[in-house]
Amino acid sequence: MSKQSSNIWLPALFALTLAAGLFIGFRLQSKAPLVISSGGQEGAPGHGRVDELLRYIDAKYVDDANQERLHEAAIHAVLDELDPHSSYIPADELQALTEQMEGNFEGIGIEFLVIEDTITVVSALPGGPSEAAGLRAGDQIIMVEDSVVTGVNEFGIDPASLMRGISGTDVSITVRRPGEAELQGYTLTRAPIPVYSVDAAYQLDDQTAYVKINRFSATTYDEFVMALEEQMEKGGATRLVIDLRDNPGGYLQQATKMLSQLFLEKGKLLVYTQGRNSRRVDYTTNGRAFYRIQEVAVLVNESSASASEIVAGAVQDHDRGIVVGRRTFGKGLVQEQYPLSDGSALRLTVARYYTPSGRSIQRSYEDGEDEYRSDIGRRYDSGELTGQSEAAVDSSLTYFTDNGYPVYGGGGITPDFFVPLDTTLNNTSFLRLRQQISPYVFKYQRKHPELANYENLAAFMAGFRPNLEEIIPDLTAMALATYDEPLEDIPAKLRPELSRYFSARLARILFGASAFYEVLNQDDEMILETLRLLNRPDPLAAAREED
Repeated sequence: MSKQSSNIWLPALFALTLAAGLFIGFRLQSKAPLVISSGGQEGAPGHGRVDELLRYIDAKYVDDANQERLHEAAIHAVLDELDPHSSYIPADELQALTEQMEGNFEGIGIEFLVIEDTITVVSALPGGPSEAAGLRAGDQIIMVEDSVVTGVNEFGIDPASLMRGISGTDVSITVRRPGEAELQGYTLTRAPIPVYSVDAAYQLDDQTAYVKINRFSATTYDEFVMALEEQMEKGGATRLVIDLRDNPGGYLQQATKMLSQLFLEKGKLLVYTQGRNSRRVDYTTNGRAFYRIQEVAVLVNESSASASEIVAGAVQDHDRGIVVGRRTFGKGLVQEQYPLSDGSALRLTVARYYTPSGRSIQRSYEDGEDEYRSDIGRRYDSGELTGQSEAAVDSSLTYFTDNGYPVYGGGGITPDFFVPLDTTLNNTSFLRLRQQISPYVFKYQRKHPELANYENLAAFMAGFRPNLEEIIPDLTAMALATYDEPLEDIPAKLRPELSRYFSARLARILFGASAFYEVLNQDDEMILETLRLLNRPDPLAAAREED
């Protein structure tokens, strides 16, 4: 090729290369987190107005200024201009949040309370080193390695930091066990500890399985399937109650995978997400339901949010089952998490989600975060939570289920059947006594060695009746040590409630976490109403007609 031809084609080649680079860059950017830069040299980090301002403060300000605190204030000021769920997570808080959502941490695997300034085991977590070694509820940890660790509050001891550590490392503990004179020593090897999101799974009756889910973590679907196997395949249940009360949400994909177990069809829309810079993404059933579950009920309340509302919305929109309880929180925003250079993270709202009928259940946040966060208080004041008034709905946001039943967007999932909040439980004396039960049951267990005679939960539920004449004075003494004001006698109608809660907490330390719910749910109004509706020939029609 001649030099003249080269000179002709070289600019064209550069132009073609530049165009290709721009095209590829644009395609890559569309899939990357948004990055904003303003002022200064284009594309160079740290040259925005906020950074300039902070540099001037650092160099010129009359007094010393805490740069870290100023940076965090600037971050929060920016996020305050967005929605209530976009948030900044400092590096020192990120690990705990990640452990909670990923479903594991590293340590010896105990749940504990500090009772009388001593670390007391509430439970040895299933699958952890402490369970394998034989630690029990009620054991008191007296020493870690060669250090005495009684006097937790007096000496500012952090129990969690003593127990947690890198997997594979050993820690020696000395334990005092109720009823035994000699201290016992254990050497435990720290390991990854599963943090379960399914609190309880058991059968309410011969036909009905019950699963209580506290959040949607990375392990929720697997836990849910294991619960179905235990209750449906081995236990013979055909109906399912999913308890999502007080469940704040979590991973959307865990909720949709769980929902696929409720539908036999493949390709049925469960939820879709869409945002300004996020294309629509549909989440559909996979057609691989393991069990032919018949009637389904989902229990919700005002603290059920996000992924919980996705489950309730899909069940309701497709008329798959009954939604029982009170109007849900109303969080229909999707966050993605982006790591920052110092180990902190940004959780940024990138899309809204929509139920199968097309409704967004996100509440308005136009009046600011304080108004947004106080919504549940306004529901209580208006009488909505107690049934004195109906939930406010926006008729302009009316949608319809598969069978043509009207449902509404813009403010949570309104249940098919309403169960009011029991306001009698707000009695101050009752609440202060109940607060003391968690630490007190360990003292009670030490005073009553005959509790060991109950071989299983069924025997305990059939035979145990707490003596409130013994228990209430002890609880009162503990409450008076915490609060200065004297306590009035609790109303007679709350004594059975106190007795039930006490029995449930005691069952938990004797027979495990699920036992707590088995005892507590015996007289739970929402569960009793759910069972009554499920026993009707057409539960869904009955729920919507009666509500």
